[in-house]
Amino acid sequence: MNGIYWSLTAMDLMGKLGEMDRDGIILFIKQCQHENGGIGASVDHDPHLLYTLSAVQILCLYDALDAIDCEKIVNYVKKLQNDDGSFCGDQWGEVDTRFSMCAVACLALLGRLDAINIDNAVNFVISCMNFDGGFGCRPGSESHSGQVYCCVGMLSITGHLHLIKADSLGWWLCERQLPSGGLNGRPEKLPDVCYSWWVVASLRIIGRVDWLDKNQLRKFIMACQDVETGGFSDRPNDMPDPFHTLFGLAGLSLLGESSLKTINPVFCMPQQVISRLKIQPQMLSL
Repeated sequence: MNGIYWSLTAMDLMGKLGEMDRDGIILFIKQCQHENGGIGASVDHDPHLLYTLSAVQILCLYDALDAIDCEKIVNYVKKLQNDDGSFCGDQWGEVDTRFSMCAVACLALLGRLDAINIDNAVNFVISCMNFDGGFGCRPGSESHSGQVYCCVGMLSITGHLHLIKADSLGWWLCERQLPSGGLNGRPEKLPDVCYSWWVVASLRIIGRVDWLDKNQLRKFIMACQDVETGGFSDRPNDMPDPFHTLFGLAGLSLLGESSLKTINPVFCMPQQVISRLKIQPQMLSL
């Protein structure tokens, strides 16, 4: 399910969504929805918030939310919220701030944020904020760019960006840029094209994207494109894949690439889709 979302969003950013099998993809999603409302990665796979969000995003790209039982999805997400405001990813109980973002994004796309306890959800995410301004997967966990995006995105959707330390977080994110121009997820790690999304989207949401060397980042992203297949890899000369292709394109869109559609930095979907749904996540300015 995630692979379909990555591929379709990449195609839509390039204006090529119509070349994909719309009817077949919608049928596949319907086959992956369980009686409890959750959606699995594939047919007969257990439901999970990660795949439920991807399925909802796909249906929003196609303007086809009426193809599945959305009320069941709302109830599924609602039941995964814990008393402390956190969310489990599925029935097995793993808690992670990724799932807070998945839950809130999913409900926002469905127009049903009222179904959960927003105050508790926000309090849990804020409890995961560290001294450096970043966020971890749970309270006390180290800051990571992917988790930062999830927490900042969640706070943007719920209108609580004022609770973050924007300057501290902005500097921490900018320090992820390496001499190659690429970005990493945490200190002492290699650069990876996917952080062109997680880091730059976070900086865009908090109004500090100009703190990066955008030209050097653009050069790094383009160096990761495979000249034969057209896809993008994590680093130059590695194998391309749909995951890094989407986030390479998404990063380029955030940097203002004119040949791509404008991407929404919170939902990782074309802005025209978010505008159609009349969703206006909060953004900060410097």
